[in-house]
Amino acid sequence: MTRVRPSTSTSRENAAPASPRRQAPAAASLRWKIAALAAATACLVALAVGVLVHLWTAHDIRDRAQARAFNSVYSAMDTYHRTGTLADGAQLDPGELPASLRHPTDGERHTAYDGHVDGNSGPTVWGAQRVDGPGSPVLAVEVNMNSEFYDLRRLDATMAIASLASVAAAVPLAVYGAGLVGRRLRRVSETAVRISAGDLDARTGPTRGRDEVADIAAAVDLMADSLGRRLRGERQFTADVAHELRTPVGGLLAAVDLLPDGETEDLIRGRVRDLRGLVEDLLEVSRLDAGAEQSAPVPVPLGAVVREAVTRTGLDTSVSVAETQQNVETDPRRLERIVGNLVVNAHRHGGTPVEVTVEGRTVVVRDHGPGFPDDLLRDGPRRFHTGARERGAGHGLGLTIAFGQARVLGCELSLHNAPAPDGGAVATLRL
Repeated sequence: MTRVRPSTSTSRENAAPASPRRQAPAAASLRWKIAALAAATACLVALAVGVLVHLWTAHDIRDRAQARAFNSVYSAMDTYHRTGTLADGAQLDPGELPASLRHPTDGERHTAYDGHVDGNSGPTVWGAQRVDGPGSPVLAVEVNMNSEFYDLRRLDATMAIASLASVAAAVPLAVYGAGLVGRRLRRVSETAVRISAGDLDARTGPTRGRDEVADIAAAVDLMADSLGRRLRGERQFTADVAHELRTPVGGLLAAVDLLPDGETEDLIRGRVRDLRGLVEDLLEVSRLDAGAEQSAPVPVPLGAVVREAVTRTGLDTSVSVAETQQNVETDPRRLERIVGNLVVNAHRHGGTPVEVTVEGRTVVVRDHGPGFPDDLLRDGPRRFHTGARERGAGHGLGLTIAFGQARVLGCELSLHNAPAPDGGAVATLRL
């Protein structure tokens, strides 16, 4: 049997899925975070204002009560000296008088706060003064602040209700405003995802306002323009180089056939064929980049197509096909190209044994080597990046072509590493 050399250069690369998957929105989205922040801010402001108003009002009530007690003692003392009677609720040496007022050291008027509450009585402020000097009885007047503190409690309740109403009104407004910002940011995010998936024509477009969101949208569009120019220039350069090299390489291959047989002729022929394979790969990559490839699907037995693709590689690879064989509608030539590239990649960068499993509409290629490097699993396939330190281990185009052909077929091609202890790299193709 004549072994057909695969015209591919493969690399140990990680690839992203053929089509980007949009992430589900987080439970705590920006809208609800802003709404929660607005609600928390409103509650803190209401609490701070309520505490300040309560403290100020309570202090004012005590000041006014002390002034009333002070004035009542003056009036009662004047009446007592003139008529010998007690007026304005004045008492002489009452039993409830606070200890600080029972034995004043001078004849001046004094006041004291009594926080004791008994039913509707209290808290109170007492005012007191000795009648005639040392040893004389103490004339005292009690001012009850119960009604004022009852009004203070009503004020606290009113402020609490007003604060809750303010929060209830502020939260919907915050949700609405945050929703406007969130929708604009989501539009920018979706555009960035489309650009990262390869849609170089995706743009955010004009946005309302002249705020930071508009600046971000403009920056994303500017980045997309710059990235698009660079990638188109790179693709055009690849296509031009491949087309320019195709003719001289063909001439070299024809010239090699005229050389006399020998070791030198075999060496030159092998190098020229490698060069021709590289040029063909470059041309294929340029066609995939330009979107010029079109699939021609036909019903084919999946297991048979995979066996044929593995046989064409000429490499020692085991193929396992499930008993429930089924036909699939696909382009067999492109499917063989994908499977062949994956098998060669597994032999070149992995470890034996290499196993190919076909079950249902899924093809799995696994080796038992060190697995895919983390940076390749993270960044995806990159042309001319093999992930191998040794030279001559490929040109880094194999997986790039495999993923490009998978997109043409509408398949999903994913790479991951098998768990320990066996390990190894696993490529899964789902039709």
